[in-house]
Amino acid sequence: MARTTRKSKMETPGASPEIEQVADRLHSAAIHLLRRVRKQDEASGIGPAQLSALSVLVFGGPTTLGGLASAEMVKPPTMSRIVDALTRNGLAESVVDENDSRRLRIRATARGITLLQKGRRRRIKYLTEHLGNLPSEEVQRLEEAVEIIRKLLENWE
Repeated sequence: MARTTRKSKMETPGASPEIEQVADRLHSAAIHLLRRVRKQDEASGIGPAQLSALSVLVFGGPTTLGGLASAEMVKPPTMSRIVDALTRNGLAESVVDENDSRRLRIRATARGITLLQKGRRRRIKYLTEHLGNLPSEEVQRLEEAVEIIRKLLENWE
């Protein structure tokens, strides 16, 4: 199968052109894949910013407003609005930190956890349906690629 290559607009010092091409193609593929799978999130009834913050709470556990803002790379006032919406929808709640009564921690409620788990199942089902169109050899190659990406992420800083 012929591969198209394109000249990178920004070369990375010390990286071979081949590695840079792989990085470019992986970046593009990951974005397109996530955009398509993310369409399933519309069924949740809440926006992407709230879903993303809720995901941090469900998979990362309770955290402070500042911690959540940092994880989501937004400013605390923006995160405050997102948390307010999650709280109004019964998806998150603020609780007193057990180690410091002056500090509040935000955690997902049972309803928030359920909503996120259902959304994850929808995404996986959607992706599974599309992966089912591939020959088994290509699914196996994807499995190997996923393992490589997982290992890469283990040492990510």
